Amino acid sequence: MNRAQRKFGEPVPLVVNKIFPRMNEMIQEFVRAAPFAVLSTADARGNCDASPKGGTPGFVKVLDERRLLLPDVAGNKLFQSYENLETNPKAALLFFIPGCDWTVRVNGRVSVVEKTDGRLAGIAPEVFASDDNTKVLQGLLLEVDEAYAQCPRAFTFSRLWDVERIGEARAQDANRHWLGRWKASMAGRM
Repeated sequence: MNRAQRKFGEPVPLVVNKIFPRMNEMIQEFVRAAPFAVLSTADARGNCDASPKGGTPGFVKVLDERRLLLPDVAGNKLFQSYENLETNPKAALLFFIPGCDWTVRVNGRVSVVEKTDGRLAGIAPEVFASDDNTKVLQGLLLEVDEAYAQCPRAFTFSRLWDVERIGEARAQDANRHWLGRWKASMAGRM
């Protein structure tokens, strides 16, 4: 029992029992349907990174009930997750499906799969909007330690997928707004 559980109480059996040491069929199906995931890593000193990953549904490959393959499509070249994995092979993936209030969490141990490794043979970038830089550089093989579905409570609290709120954000051109704010915050650094 951790400190917070001692202070606020233990989880009910249903919550404890939803955590599996492998990906059951429901979890595998959800991963195959998800076009978006967040990869979380931390180095040996505890410095964290959360990296968004996206593609067409199924871009993360379910190899079997205990292994996932995440192709690494060329991006900003910071490679912060990879730097963390050099000293701490633990990682977590949180999968999202637009409009669905459920998520799936898969935690485990990761190893880097080089482009020349046969496990990446025939795997091309699976994205909706490709450009000249869209290519698979390498991949991550995650060996599952635990996997489970997460209830929709946080989405209920935030109304993240609420169509009316999404429409308001689009009408206000939120992408242009935040791009402008980002550019202003980068003044003198670009």
